[in-house]
Amino acid sequence: MLTDIIRKYALKNRKDYGKTNAGAIIGKVIAEYPDCKKDMKTAMAEANRVCAEVNSLPPEKLDDELSKYTFAEKKEESKEIEVEGAEAGKVVVRFPPEPNGWPHIGHAKAFCLSAEIARKYKGKTILRWDDTNPEAEKEEFVHAIRDGIKWLGLHWDSETYCSDHMGEMYKLCEKLLSQGDAYGCTCTQDEIAKTREEKKRCACGSKTPKENLEFWKKMLSDMREGGGTIRLKGDMASENTVMRDPTLFRIITAPHIKQGTKYRVWPTYDFQGAVMDSILGITHPIRSKEYELRDELYIFLLKKLNLRIPKMLTISRLTLKNAPVSKRLLRPLVESGDLLGWDDPRLPTLMGLKRRGILPEAIRTFVLSFGLSKVESEPGWEILLSENRKLLDPVADHYFFVPNPVKLVVKGAPEKEAHLKMHPKKEGVRTYKTHGTFYIPHDDLKELKAGEVFRLKDLYNVKIVKKSSKEIQGEFAGEEMVPGKKLQWVTDEHLECEVWKIGDLLKDEKFNPESLVKQKGYCEKAVEKLKEGETIQFERYGFCRLDSKAPLLFIHSC
Repeated sequence: MLTDIIRKYALKNRKDYGKTNAGAIIGKVIAEYPDCKKDMKTAMAEANRVCAEVNSLPPEKLDDELSKYTFAEKKEESKEIEVEGAEAGKVVVRFPPEPNGWPHIGHAKAFCLSAEIARKYKGKTILRWDDTNPEAEKEEFVHAIRDGIKWLGLHWDSETYCSDHMGEMYKLCEKLLSQGDAYGCTCTQDEIAKTREEKKRCACGSKTPKENLEFWKKMLSDMREGGGTIRLKGDMASENTVMRDPTLFRIITAPHIKQGTKYRVWPTYDFQGAVMDSILGITHPIRSKEYELRDELYIFLLKKLNLRIPKMLTISRLTLKNAPVSKRLLRPLVESGDLLGWDDPRLPTLMGLKRRGILPEAIRTFVLSFGLSKVESEPGWEILLSENRKLLDPVADHYFFVPNPVKLVVKGAPEKEAHLKMHPKKEGVRTYKTHGTFYIPHDDLKELKAGEVFRLKDLYNVKIVKKSSKEIQGEFAGEEMVPGKKLQWVTDEHLECEVWKIGDLLKDEKFNPESLVKQKGYCEKAVEKLKEGETIQFERYGFCRLDSKAPLLFIHSC
């Protein structure tokens, strides 16, 4: 009895995570069979033995083995996000993307957490475009980010652009200058860096408010780009370098995606982020841990302006192992042609994840599992792919795919109409007339020996008579179920197709040229009815998304 219970959970754990071990399942074993605690040494030894045995099983046998067991439905309690001081109906959060690149899984984490806070506390969400750096921003990124948020299943109650609030931000800058809390500076970047390192304010900081307001007017009118900036009078002696008179406004003459050439002086993120959170009524802005040192500046600035200070929530950044999100790393790969574009299925961009066949619900579940923690992590793909498999398994229709096909001729085969179930637990079949000529995977051919009997899955048994590298000769061996290998197959009525298998984009921190493997083969003719974008399960192979019908191309999802 103990061995059977151990095997049950070992098979399930292997199916969900690709590999199993005694430590991962022993808790469930004890819960179902408490008596094993009387001799844990024996229980652990048996668990180790069974897990090793289960790990050695070929993937195609897992479903057959698992079908022998039943599992109690697990009622998972959703992990509610608690926000201290949040009041129902008064919470306002924001999605604050800068339209300077393609949205990725790191953005998804911040978006989903904000949306979850709004949902729980019956609050509102503002989509706020942080568009105050004209040199880096493009309209195509606005559309890509907006589409990505919608694809994730998230919504917002209102939408605004920071650039539409430039007049308000200008007035607040003038307030700082009038109060003597900011000044116009003509120092070069090297000079600024030097005085900050020396913890000494430059001579520009000694100007009067009147002189600084005149300087501001010149910046707004005809001062050359790079000719001056507005800096906050912070604390030059602070150990937090962020506080050493940071830049608040600078001149950028590049045309803006929305405002054109209406403005030439633009706020930095330090100014715009804090001020816009306050004046838009954001109660709980989420900021990634990389900005944690800037929280002091955020609060200091709002106090100087006598503006409301929101309750900041700091979270860790999310990246996947060997799948960078940094444009600095990815852009050269895209532009060099090593990648297929920003929707390359190897990428953790939302477009890449979508193209790979990762469901929005899987992404939401995955990113929300990290909660509002500041603990840094770099999980591998497997957890996300496991969530995706759990969602696809009950709904994805089944088909056969034969990679690297080899011809099989079955002597004495009856003419038969095969009825193959579309899904083990759903209605519907696909039907094929068989005449004794088939194609099976080349990898299976290597393991078959003369005289061996195997089964064409859901059809009948075949005994190997003779085999070569190009063809197998077999003979009909009855229809009754027998132990042995079960192989997927196609008839002469098949379609040529290609499946792309995805691996880690990086290896030893460098581009991995083997991260995309293209595998040719034959698939059932029934896939003709599929629509591009549909995800199905190729039995004994995995879940695959139809990327293109001409040519017929699938991308292996998980």
